[in-house]
Amino acid sequence: MFLSTFEKQVDSKRRIVVPQDFRAAVSGPFDGVFCFPSIEADCLEGGGKALFDRYLGVIEELEFGDPVRSALETSVLGGMAKLSFDTAGRITLPDHLCEMFGLSDWVTVVGMGERFQIWSREAFQAHRAAQRELAREGLAAMRVQQRTARIVGGAA
Repeated sequence: MFLSTFEKQVDSKRRIVVPQDFRAAVSGPFDGVFCFPSIEADCLEGGGKALFDRYLGVIEELEFGDPVRSALETSVLGGMAKLSFDTAGRITLPDHLCEMFGLSDWVTVVGMGERFQIWSREAFQAHRAAQRELAREGLAAMRVQQRTARIVGGAA
């Protein structure tokens, strides 16, 4: 699993050191990660073969020629880069992906369970604040639903 949040410096060759725990999470036949533009946020999304297989499974559930399938194929498969680790545990971010999301100087690498995201440091600070608020509101709404279900279930 990919857990925690790390700030990493991007060097002049667009390389970042991938956290050791993240490298261990993707160990397998391919010594690296798959990265592509995230569908849900303005950042890169990455992970190992399991993440790639999961997205491929979602795509294959849709009929060939379905517009959503085509959009996913273009966004995920067409945008994907297979990034190998060098001997220092670094990956080199593709130029076009760095430009797309303003990844220069410092980035934030965020573990999200079976995947991780790479953000510009400034963009992630704003995103994190919005996500915390959404999480608070969502959790509060969930608690209300649970209490209501207990009350209705007890009255029946």
